Amino acid sequence: MKGESCLEELKKKYSVFEKKYKLPSFQQLNEDFDIEKASEHETDYPLREIRKLIMDKVIAYLRFIELLLNPSNGPMFFFALVKALNGTDKAVLEKVYNKLGEFEIDVIELDNSYSEKNEAEFIMKVHKRWQDIKKDMADLVEALRRGWNSNSEKKVKGYLG
Repeated sequence: MKGESCLEELKKKYSVFEKKYKLPSFQQLNEDFDIEKASEHETDYPLREIRKLIMDKVIAYLRFIELLLNPSNGPMFFFALVKALNGTDKAVLEKVYNKLGEFEIDVIELDNSYSEKNEAEFIMKVHKRWQDIKKDMADLVEALRRGWNSNSEKKVKGYLG
């Protein structure tokens, strides 16, 4: 029960910020970034905790894309994926990479000097741009899946056992 009450408390705190800064709803952010995990941390700065959770996902996507753009030191899995990407796919990867990289630079500034208003503005900025990033990532996942499936089919056909 304690976890539920902490989550409800976080939602109440967030609703104050939501109204004050015209932030996206808690549910919208939670669907995209799993911000309910912020309820696990006691803090005087809930927006900073939420921003950190948002950045966890941003950084995970950024690192994944880095491996696709430069798989030289990555696992074999990435080589198979990269072979299937065409020029358009790579251009989309670079576009998304640049957007995510900008967020990472912004966070350095936020970590350096706390401002509730700046945290709120960052959350709004990321949420708004994330909607386009999700669409691009869905297209990329489809391209990766096609490539992975065609690669798997080649292996099955080539087996002479």
